[in-house]
Amino acid sequence: MSQKKLWMLAAIRPLVLTIVFCGATVGLTACDKANAQNDNPASAVKSEELIRTSQSWDGVELPDYLQGRPELVAVKYEFPAGQKLGWHHHPVMNYGILVQGELTIIGQDGRENTVHEGEVVVEMVNTIHHGENRGTKPVILYMFYLSQEGLPLAVQHPEIPLE
Repeated sequence: MSQKKLWMLAAIRPLVLTIVFCGATVGLTACDKANAQNDNPASAVKSEELIRTSQSWDGVELPDYLQGRPELVAVKYEFPAGQKLGWHHHPVMNYGILVQGELTIIGQDGRENTVHEGEVVVEMVNTIHHGENRGTKPVILYMFYLSQEGLPLAVQHPEIPLE
Protein backbone atom coordinates (compact mmCIF):
# COMPACT_ATOMS: atom_id res chain seq x y z
CA MET A 1 0.00 0.00 0.00
CA SER A 2 1.33 3.43 -0.86
CA GLN A 3 2.38 5.92 1.77
CA LYS A 4 -0.34 8.32 0.60
CA LYS A 5 -3.06 5.67 1.19
CA LEU A 6 -1.64 4.87 4.64
CA TRP A 7 -1.73 8.56 5.53
CA MET A 8 -5.34 8.84 4.33
CA LEU A 9 -6.38 5.78 6.35
CA ALA A 10 -4.67 7.18 9.43
CA ALA A 11 -6.46 10.51 8.93
CA ILE A 12 -9.89 8.93 8.32
CA ARG A 13 -9.75 6.27 11.05
CA PRO A 14 -10.67 8.62 13.99
CA LEU A 15 -13.60 9.96 11.96
CA VAL A 16 -14.86 6.46 11.17
CA LEU A 17 -14.53 5.44 14.82
CA THR A 18 -16.43 8.56 15.92
CA ILE A 19 -19.27 7.87 13.47
CA VAL A 20 -19.48 4.22 14.54
CA PHE A 21 -19.32 5.19 18.21
CA CYS A 22 -22.06 7.81 17.87
CA GLY A 23 -24.26 5.28 16.09
CA ALA A 24 -25.95 5.22 12.71
CA THR A 25 -29.16 6.87 13.94
CA VAL A 26 -27.44 9.85 15.59
CA GLY A 27 -26.64 12.76 13.31
CA LEU A 28 -23.13 14.12 13.01
CA THR A 29 -24.27 17.36 14.66
CA ALA A 30 -25.02 15.53 17.95
CA CYS A 31 -21.61 13.84 17.81
CA ASP A 32 -19.91 17.17 17.20
CA LYS A 33 -21.69 18.67 20.22
CA ALA A 34 -20.75 15.73 22.44
CA ASN A 35 -17.13 15.91 21.34
CA ALA A 36 -17.05 19.70 21.79
CA GLN A 37 -18.23 19.30 25.40
CA ASN A 38 -15.54 16.71 26.13
CA ASP A 39 -12.88 18.95 24.59
CA ASN A 40 -14.02 22.01 26.57
CA PRO A 41 -12.19 22.18 29.91
CA ALA A 42 -14.84 24.57 31.26
CA SER A 43 -17.42 21.78 31.16
CA ALA A 44 -15.29 19.91 33.72
CA VAL A 45 -15.29 22.76 36.28
CA LYS A 46 -17.10 21.84 39.47
CA SER A 47 -18.17 24.07 42.31
CA GLU A 48 -18.73 23.01 45.91
CA GLU A 49 -19.56 25.50 48.64
CA LEU A 50 -17.44 24.54 51.63
CA ILE A 51 -18.98 26.84 54.22
CA ARG A 52 -21.45 29.68 54.58
CA THR A 53 -21.72 31.05 58.09
CA SER A 54 -21.87 34.17 60.20
CA GLN A 55 -20.34 32.44 63.24
CA SER A 56 -16.83 31.44 64.25
CA TRP A 57 -16.07 27.78 65.06
CA ASP A 58 -17.10 28.31 68.70
CA GLY A 59 -20.62 29.46 67.72
CA VAL A 60 -20.07 33.17 68.40
CA GLU A 61 -21.57 35.63 65.90
CA LEU A 62 -18.99 37.40 63.76
CA PRO A 63 -18.72 41.18 64.17
CA ASP A 64 -20.07 43.64 61.64
CA TYR A 65 -17.79 44.57 58.77
CA LEU A 66 -15.18 47.20 59.37
CA GLN A 67 -15.87 50.70 58.07
CA GLY A 68 -13.69 52.02 55.27
CA ARG A 69 -11.58 50.43 52.55
CA PRO A 70 -10.94 46.71 53.07
CA GLU A 71 -7.58 45.05 52.75
CA LEU A 72 -7.86 41.38 51.85
CA VAL A 73 -4.95 39.24 52.97
CA ALA A 74 -4.24 35.58 52.16
CA VAL A 75 -1.57 33.74 54.17
CA LYS A 76 -0.15 30.24 53.88
CA TYR A 77 0.91 28.81 57.25
CA GLU A 78 3.05 25.73 57.78
CA PHE A 79 3.27 24.24 61.29
CA PRO A 80 5.68 21.40 62.01
CA ALA A 81 4.40 18.36 63.90
CA GLY A 82 4.37 19.08 67.62
CA GLN A 83 4.40 22.87 67.15
CA LYS A 84 2.35 25.04 69.52
CA LEU A 85 1.35 28.58 68.67
CA GLY A 86 1.30 31.13 71.44
CA TRP A 87 -1.88 32.68 72.81
CA HIS A 88 -3.22 35.36 70.47
CA HIS A 89 -6.39 36.96 69.17
CA HIS A 90 -7.47 38.23 65.77
CA PRO A 91 -8.88 41.77 65.57
CA VAL A 92 -10.27 41.00 62.09
CA MET A 93 -12.45 38.28 60.59
CA ASN A 94 -10.64 35.39 58.99
CA TYR A 95 -11.25 31.89 57.76
CA GLY A 96 -9.27 29.26 55.96
CA ILE A 97 -8.91 25.75 54.70
CA LEU A 98 -6.57 23.14 56.09
CA VAL A 99 -4.93 21.29 53.21
CA GLN A 100 -2.65 18.98 55.20
CA GLY A 101 -2.52 17.59 58.73
CA GLU A 102 -4.66 18.38 61.76
CA LEU A 103 -4.74 21.59 63.77
CA THR A 104 -6.31 21.83 67.22
CA ILE A 105 -7.49 25.29 68.26
CA ILE A 106 -7.93 25.86 72.00
CA GLY A 107 -9.92 28.73 73.44
CA GLN A 108 -8.94 30.35 76.72
CA ASP A 109 -12.05 28.73 78.20
CA GLY A 110 -10.63 25.28 77.33
CA ARG A 111 -12.95 24.55 74.41
CA GLU A 112 -11.20 22.79 71.54
CA ASN A 113 -11.79 22.41 67.83
CA THR A 114 -9.69 20.04 65.74
CA VAL A 115 -9.61 20.90 62.04
CA HIS A 116 -8.79 18.05 59.64
CA GLU A 117 -7.50 17.99 56.06
CA GLY A 118 -9.97 19.54 53.65
CA GLU A 119 -12.01 21.24 56.37
CA VAL A 120 -12.76 24.94 56.65
CA VAL A 121 -12.28 26.88 59.87
CA VAL A 122 -13.73 30.27 60.78
CA GLU A 123 -11.49 31.74 63.45
CA MET A 124 -12.56 33.50 66.61
CA VAL A 125 -12.46 37.32 66.46
CA ASN A 126 -11.22 39.26 69.50
CA THR A 127 -11.15 36.06 71.56
CA ILE A 128 -7.85 34.75 72.93
CA HIS A 129 -6.90 31.25 71.76
CA HIS A 130 -3.93 29.23 70.53
CA GLY A 131 -3.27 26.35 68.16
CA GLU A 132 -1.37 23.08 68.32
CA ASN A 133 -0.26 20.56 65.74
CA ARG A 134 -0.74 17.35 67.70
CA GLY A 135 -0.40 15.25 64.55
CA THR A 136 2.54 13.48 62.97
CA LYS A 137 2.87 15.56 59.81
CA PRO A 138 3.18 19.29 59.14
CA VAL A 139 0.01 21.36 58.98
CA ILE A 140 -0.51 23.46 55.86
CA LEU A 141 -3.23 26.02 56.33
CA TYR A 142 -4.42 28.78 53.99
CA MET A 143 -6.08 31.68 55.83
CA PHE A 144 -7.99 34.63 54.38
CA TYR A 145 -8.36 37.87 56.36
CA LEU A 146 -10.77 40.77 55.89
CA SER A 147 -8.61 43.54 57.30
CA GLN A 148 -7.71 47.18 56.79
CA GLU A 149 -4.37 48.83 56.17
CA GLY A 150 -2.37 49.06 59.38
CA LEU A 151 -4.38 46.49 61.35
CA PRO A 152 -2.51 43.43 62.62
CA LEU A 153 -3.80 40.03 61.59
CA ALA A 154 -3.09 38.70 65.08
CA VAL A 155 -2.14 40.18 68.45
CA GLN A 156 0.14 37.98 70.55
CA HIS A 157 -0.32 37.46 74.32
CA PRO A 158 3.09 36.29 75.58
CA GLU A 159 2.01 37.04 79.16
CA ILE A 160 -0.22 33.94 79.05
CA PRO A 161 1.97 30.83 79.42
CA LEU A 162 1.41 27.72 77.30
CA GLU A 163 1.03 24.53 79.27
